[in-house]
Amino acid sequence: MQAGQRHGGGRRSALICGALISSALALSAAPAARAGGGGSGVTITSLGHSAIVVRGGGATVLLNPFRAVGCAAGLAEPRLAADVILASSQLKDEGAAVASGRLLVKPGSYKVAGLKIEGIAAPHDRVGGKRFGFSTLWRWKQGGLDIAHLGGTTATLKPEDRVLLGRPDVLIIGVGGGAKVYTGQEAAAVVRELQPRRVIPVQYRNAAPSSSCDVGPIEPFLQAMAPTKVVRSGNSISLVAPLGDATVIEVLR
Repeated sequence: MQAGQRHGGGRRSALICGALISSALALSAAPAARAGGGGSGVTITSLGHSAIVVRGGGATVLLNPFRAVGCAAGLAEPRLAADVILASSQLKDEGAAVASGRLLVKPGSYKVAGLKIEGIAAPHDRVGGKRFGFSTLWRWKQGGLDIAHLGGTTATLKPEDRVLLGRPDVLIIGVGGGAKVYTGQEAAAVVRELQPRRVIPVQYRNAAPSSSCDVGPIEPFLQAMAPTKVVRSGNSISLVAPLGDATVIEVLR
């Protein structure tokens, strides 16, 4: 490769990163009435594993639809319609083609159903993506709330990731450990970095151990987050801004 080509590639990468950061900062500054259908709030429902549906602001967002295999074995597949589907990757347990709607899986800036959505690349494993490649972290504003989705990664956040993610009102994060998911301690460190107002843990084991599933239970995460308040609200919650300043963990099951 020529030196000029290397320098050109570096400039392009810097421009792309700068554009994403500028877009994320603009999203943070946008009034609630102009982003995500106003400040009407959202209803967040767990569908099991790391699948979540977020309804509000005139839109329905589905996160990580799965096939009932591996750690999702025995669960009902989320075969529903959504305006947009945000997938961490196209693995069977976090981006399966079982629902209808516009599927987004690649990093970038998008406008769908009145929502401004930012996708951020992150390693799917603890060795810089060398084993399982990259996943996508998601951030958007819906119903007047800033929401971030960090399912499907084990990556330590870089400074630019923290700028892009900002301080979420709602953070959805994998906590069960294994090869492609934060451990409880890793997830707790990310939560302390981002200081979200609500945390919804996903991707942890509820049933008996299975040889095809390497994730563990939620308890190590809750222990690592002590003495943070924990609320167990069934499988659905409704949230309306403002949410206050303290972090609260919402366990949806």
